[in-house]
Amino acid sequence: MAKHRIYTTSFASVYPHYVTKAERKGRQQSDVDELVRWLTGYSQSQLLEVIEQRTDFETFFAKAPAMNPTRSLIKGVICGVRIEEIEEEIMREVRYLDKLIDELAKGKPMTKIKRETN
Repeated sequence: MAKHRIYTTSFASVYPHYVTKAERKGRQQSDVDELVRWLTGYSQSQLLEVIEQRTDFETFFAKAPAMNPTRSLIKGVICGVRIEEIEEEIMREVRYLDKLIDELAKGKPMTKIKRETN
C-alpha cells in the first residue's frame, strides 16, 4: 500500500494551521505547543528544532521522545473517520493530534483535552 502524502509532509508546514485554528477561537500558540509536547514528549526546544528542520510527520512521530500512553483515550471522528479504527500507526498519531487541536479550538479545558482524571 502506498504511503499517505501526510507522511512526507513536514510538521512545520502544518503547524501554522494548528496555531491559526486555535487562535481564531481565542486560544494561543502556547496552548498548541503544550498539547504537542503532551502528546509526543518533545521539550519546547526540541519542538522548535523539529519545526526549523522541517521534519516530516513520519520522522516527527518516530523520533518523539515519549508518546503519551493515554493518547489511546482520544476517540471520535476526524475527517469522517473514527480515530480508534485507523490501522496505520502514523496516520492514527496524526489524527490524534488533529483531534486535540479541534478540541482546543472548541474551547475545551486543557484537563479534558489531556484526558486528565484529577
